[in-house]
Amino acid sequence: MGLLTILEFPDERLRKQAAEVKVVDAAIKSLVGDMFETMYEAHGVGLAATQVDVHRRVIVIDTSEEKNDPLCLINPIILSRNGETESNEGCLSVPGFFEPVLRSDLIRVKALDAQGESFELDAEGLLSVCIQHEMDHLQGKLFVDYISSFKRQRIKKKLEKSHKLGI
Repeated sequence: MGLLTILEFPDERLRKQAAEVKVVDAAIKSLVGDMFETMYEAHGVGLAATQVDVHRRVIVIDTSEEKNDPLCLINPIILSRNGETESNEGCLSVPGFFEPVLRSDLIRVKALDAQGESFELDAEGLLSVCIQHEMDHLQGKLFVDYISSFKRQRIKKKLEKSHKLGI
């Protein structure tokens, strides 16, 4: 396993749509392991393959306090949505910024696990928000797309400045 580089906004590679995984082979399983290692090292709760410049429909998540409840979703599809919740979201690709985003509170998702087995999951609260956030990445969408263009531009300028300064 190895650490992967997390792309940061406004990197255009974050806007690419991810392709479906046709078969869960050794390369995908290795990617999943590297993504978990990268996510844990970065102290995140979720990571989409798009964020590490691999444009495949793969997500890893662990919302547990102890970081001992890993969840892998390959080719995730939301089957149903209910309710609404607003929470402050952050992102490993938009470091240091948190903004309120409105999402569905309860979702039912279908996906493949890290072994290629199909499963369905009901998710609510933080897990629901996290799945929706990471699925947005697979579509080339970031949480900053939900906020005003003024705020998005301000964040973009601050991150561009920090990139230039090597911070």
